[in-house]
Amino acid sequence: MAVITVIGCGMMGSSIAIPASENGHEIRLAGSPLDDWIVESVRTTGFHPTLKRQLPVSFRSFFFSELDRALRGTDVIVSGVSSFGVDWFLKDILPKIPDGLPILSITKGMIADPDGSLLSYPEYYRAHCPGRSLNISAVGGPCTSYELADKDPTQVTFCGPDMETLVMLRGLFERPYYHVALSTDVRSVELAVALKNAYALGTTLAVGMAEAKDGKLHYNSQAALFGQSIREMRKLLLLHGCSEDALYVGAGDLYVTIFGGRTRLIGTLLGKDVPYREALESLKGVTLESTVISERMAHSLEALSRAGRADPADFPLLMHISRIMRGEVPGSAIPWEAFRD
Repeated sequence: MAVITVIGCGMMGSSIAIPASENGHEIRLAGSPLDDWIVESVRTTGFHPTLKRQLPVSFRSFFFSELDRALRGTDVIVSGVSSFGVDWFLKDILPKIPDGLPILSITKGMIADPDGSLLSYPEYYRAHCPGRSLNISAVGGPCTSYELADKDPTQVTFCGPDMETLVMLRGLFERPYYHVALSTDVRSVELAVALKNAYALGTTLAVGMAEAKDGKLHYNSQAALFGQSIREMRKLLLLHGCSEDALYVGAGDLYVTIFGGRTRLIGTLLGKDVPYREALESLKGVTLESTVISERMAHSLEALSRAGRADPADFPLLMHISRIMRGEVPGSAIPWEAFRD
């Protein structure tokens, strides 16, 4: 039996522990400083208030003030923070984790350097911890926290530099409903699944446009934006020196996020031409990874353009998302003609 400590007990961090728990491993949910109310609920009733599910009775929950106790004797760490918590995890948590202890990151996103280059979060952690031997792997692929908790079958990809570690992690987490592929191509997998956040926002603009029109779902427009998303995701993978084979991981993740993720909420509002800041305010308290990756990818593309390495015109949907977020255009003003080029 392994001891698995999840740091940041949000929805996916808590969900991914369920299959490991069923495999007989000890699960410790350690909250961030913002998670006390979640820890209190799980500790007293077993109910996760944001996941809205009863967690297995075997789960043990810890307040952030109890983190040192939660880490004692831990065999594997799951980093359950969102993109907004990456720097907190880097500065406050990684110094407490011994070198070599396996870390599985569920955070999907990238860091954009001023020159337009991108770093996956595992690469970002290593770059800021010189001299340390961090053993960090990550998860990509189509999986929503709700449906994982409900045991709806899916296949994800664990990626990391060390195949032996990946095989070990798969053994801890894989279940008949949670299938795990393995890859050592970390940058390609991580960029593919990060991009889905931006393009899920772009595709769900069509949902808001349809609701504003007649309150019905229209699939032509969604499918067209989905196709353009895949086209641009492939180009971005190649632009950043990644393998286009990772596109299938991102495409599956894009599909499930369009239909079942939180990104659908803001994409729908923006498709109704709700101004970006107003949409954000109405969703206050909802973690929106899509806004982070959309801004970072647009800044990256603009920096590469200034260096003569990319043409933003090749990515009209991404640039449309960027212009929406800057308040320059309404969401419904889709640049359809640009998709033909």
